[in-house]
Amino acid sequence: MTTRQGEQPGHVAAEAIARRSYGKLVAFLAARTRDVAAAEDALSDAFAAALAEWPAHGTPRRPEAWLLAVARRKAIDAARRRHTCDAAATDLRLMAEEIEGRMTNASEIPDERLSLMFACAHPAIDASIRAPLILQTILGFDAATIASAFLVAPATMSQRLVRAKQKIAIAGIPFRTPERADLPERLDAVLEAIYATFTEGWSDPVGTEAKRRNLAEEGIWLGRLVASLLPDEPEALGLLALMLYAEARRAARRDAQGDYVPLEEQDTAVWDAALITEAETLLRAASMKGALGRYQLEAAIQSAHVVRRLAGRSDWDAITQLYDALFALTRSPVVAVNRAIAIAETRGPAAGLAELDALHAHRQLAAYQPYWAARAGLLARSGAAAEADRAYELAIGLESDPAVRGFLERRREAIWAR
Repeated sequence: MTTRQGEQPGHVAAEAIARRSYGKLVAFLAARTRDVAAAEDALSDAFAAALAEWPAHGTPRRPEAWLLAVARRKAIDAARRRHTCDAAATDLRLMAEEIEGRMTNASEIPDERLSLMFACAHPAIDASIRAPLILQTILGFDAATIASAFLVAPATMSQRLVRAKQKIAIAGIPFRTPERADLPERLDAVLEAIYATFTEGWSDPVGTEAKRRNLAEEGIWLGRLVASLLPDEPEALGLLALMLYAEARRAARRDAQGDYVPLEEQDTAVWDAALITEAETLLRAASMKGALGRYQLEAAIQSAHVVRRLAGRSDWDAITQLYDALFALTRSPVVAVNRAIAIAETRGPAAGLAELDALHAHRQLAAYQPYWAARAGLLARSGAAAEADRAYELAIGLESDPAVRGFLERRREAIWAR
């Protein structure tokens, strides 16, 4: 096994399995213990044991089963410390036997992540915490990371997540896909979490961050699973189409030197034609269901960009109209930023800047890199060099990806080369 300098094979194996299997193992344990927090704690102890034992004794033949066995023992020990009555002891014994039987008789541990996701999206859980809860339980993200994505203070997010997990245990929320009548109010949170999973991986296109590695693939896998289970849900189809459009462009986002390439400059020949065809088919199927939603609109915007493969130019008129509809539906300032860019393409940079100016009251945009990058680009096109320079400075300071930062720096330098 090839390892990073200074790391032992056992450490690398444990990290790889943690990335690949965390949500799967948490879901399996939580479905049987009915205690998400306990399942997370037990699995955390199991990974710690792996880091201690695998470097010295080698990675086991079935590492997931090894981790599950250790986590099972940790969960039982913890439960015994909390409960002393005979009924609790019986429940623990039955749970242990059931998990051990599964591990012994099955070649693979069943994947029950979707059931856990729907449990986290139960109406007994506050709507604002459902998607964050799914991200933590399925992906193992810490509260601070989730808080940043949802514009909430880390301490507040941590408290909300703890309360939500307690609610699952106390209310006895079932771990299963709900009946069709119960789907609408729960599906939105599941789709939001799946898309957040995908975008976390999408923001690290070359796979350099261990925490984000393979998350785009995980998001697509979960999206395919939901779409296959709920083929008549247009938003499930729309989300899968949206992710596939984006994934189709992955190879075109960096050039041969590893430099960032914006969408409008990407070589369309590098786009994955098979994924685009699949996305188009899914979007058409969704449009025939008679219920338009956010993900279908976002996928339709991507479809209007894909037109460039044949026409040589994105359909900016259609893109602007779609952003109008999406903003009317979501009232999202992030959508409004993208809408302003589209307006600039159809009505000129001054019109786009006027739209961005109207968003100035949204305080969260002050730390939103795409807002400043968009503003910088439109100011540069308008000839306002000094203002553009300042906006690029802010965008560069907010960008964590070195390749994107380099792209913005080159754009900034080009202002003064004109």
